[in-house]
Amino acid sequence: MQQFNFPTIILYGEGSLNALAERIRGQVRHVLIVTDATLVKAGLAAKVTAALQAPGGIKATVFDGTHPNPIEEDVEKGLEAYKGNGCDALIALGGGSPMDTAKVIRFMAAHAGPLAQYDDAKGGDKLIVNAMPPLYAIPTTSGTGSEVGRSGVIILRATGKKTIFFHPRLMPDIAVLEPSLTAGLPPHITAATGIDAFTHCLEAYFVNAFHPLADGIAQEGIRLILKHLPIAYAEGSNLESRGAMQMAAAMGATAFQKGLGMIHSLAHPLSARYNTHHGLANALLLPAAIAFLEAKPLDDGAKVKLERVQDLFGEAGLAKATLSESCRNFFAILGVPFGLRNHKVPEGELEGLSQDAFEDTCHASNIIPVKREDLLAVYKAAY
Repeated sequence: MQQFNFPTIILYGEGSLNALAERIRGQVRHVLIVTDATLVKAGLAAKVTAALQAPGGIKATVFDGTHPNPIEEDVEKGLEAYKGNGCDALIALGGGSPMDTAKVIRFMAAHAGPLAQYDDAKGGDKLIVNAMPPLYAIPTTSGTGSEVGRSGVIILRATGKKTIFFHPRLMPDIAVLEPSLTAGLPPHITAATGIDAFTHCLEAYFVNAFHPLADGIAQEGIRLILKHLPIAYAEGSNLESRGAMQMAAAMGATAFQKGLGMIHSLAHPLSARYNTHHGLANALLLPAAIAFLEAKPLDDGAKVKLERVQDLFGEAGLAKATLSESCRNFFAILGVPFGLRNHKVPEGELEGLSQDAFEDTCHASNIIPVKREDLLAVYKAAY
């Protein structure tokens, strides 16, 4: 017997933001909007506030203190804003960072500290038992898919490492996918976040577990990304491709309930140590990781999965001789500047990075088992 779970309510298309405001009007009184300073400056926080505060609407307070890779202090300050303003609901507005921060504020609003005790790797999910306030998610990027996810990732003060906090009830109650909210993304962020979604779909599909529903979603997510990410990258105002990328991001996060793999374990330490954008970190490491797999003796099931993804590249007219070459070429089209050396990563720290990557839990569901020295080899190949 197996149990399969699928995600939250999704409002998709133009007008979704106003639809959210109408749905929650009368249900909540005062919302904390968790976002970042860039989105406040861009006017998106004001747009959400205006939708909420239409006649007979909802009071809103904006907390814009989230870092690109959220830290424990972001949660503490956000929680202070939530309690200090008497809020009774949360809206996560932005990319993965505000989403992650809002989810952790959500459970910390109903649970005592310290935050570290809720670390998923240490069984902390069992301590999340109290009723939590409503959470609504409005993504302004198309990458993490955190708007349909059940976890948040925060860098803890004591360890300096990205730490996963997971619970099924951390899934947002409603996700708003309104394409125009992503139209202002600059090309390099469009590319990085889109590659994050691609990595989610790819690694989820590769996980050696029985989940045909997730496998189908992952493959369709890859197909959408190969078709629409280059368009969204080159034509930022193309709402059809922006919408397709929003859906693909949500699909990637839905699929990776199967698990992820070595690419995410390799990427996480780069963000924690050097504040590298998570999507860019994935982009820098994915081709070398796939080349590592191609050089290994794989069983028939794993070979079929690599071949299937290569077929999808072929259908999109983007295939090269091998899957790793296809991925590298695709990322090059999106302007990715390869080479860890070009991103302020000291060569002498690759050993330490490989240890951090090995301690990261994502590679536990990798398509084949990996050792620390395997992860180090991929870092060196990507350097």
